[in-house]
Amino acid sequence: MADDDARASNPGTEPFVPDFDEEDTGTHSWVPDFSDDDDTGPQPAAEKAESTSDVKEEGGVEDAGTEAGGLPVQSVTVPGRYQYLRWWHLVLVLLGVWVVVAVVGLGLFYWWYHSIDKTPVVFAVLVYVVVCAVGGVMLAMAEGRPLISALALAVMSGPFASLAAAAPLYGYYYCARTGHCLIGVIPY
Repeated sequence: MADDDARASNPGTEPFVPDFDEEDTGTHSWVPDFSDDDDTGPQPAAEKAESTSDVKEEGGVEDAGTEAGGLPVQSVTVPGRYQYLRWWHLVLVLLGVWVVVAVVGLGLFYWWYHSIDKTPVVFAVLVYVVVCAVGGVMLAMAEGRPLISALALAVMSGPFASLAAAAPLYGYYYCARTGHCLIGVIPY
């Protein structure tokens, strides 16, 4: 008795029994009963569909010209915030990050060139590259923030900017030894 009262108050706890077709075709096909009376959460689109359509006796919704799935969905965007990034914002973020990592690249190359034991320097470069990669991926996980996404791109391209900044210093050191260079930094 108590079990029947619980099922009557909450029809979602009833065991599911499929309705098989009575035709003897060799295969059994069934159509589940997805009635609206056993939905568990608030559904504003379904409530709107119920108010504009006729309700059948079985508890299902009969459409009055429109399908229940064809109702327009409200936008989730927040007004007043850009969902894209202007090109000059991207350029400013890239240049800002690249200036900082260029100094890091120059420092690491200077340390590597002047050190006798290169193991700690190479390990520091490895840690720097891993931190840039992981930091860029972590920043890229922020949703709905295009400026953070631009920062993620800039941080992930940080090792490239460090290499580009260290290249003229390498050219200067190389040309100081060989003597035949164009503009003092490009060996030929």
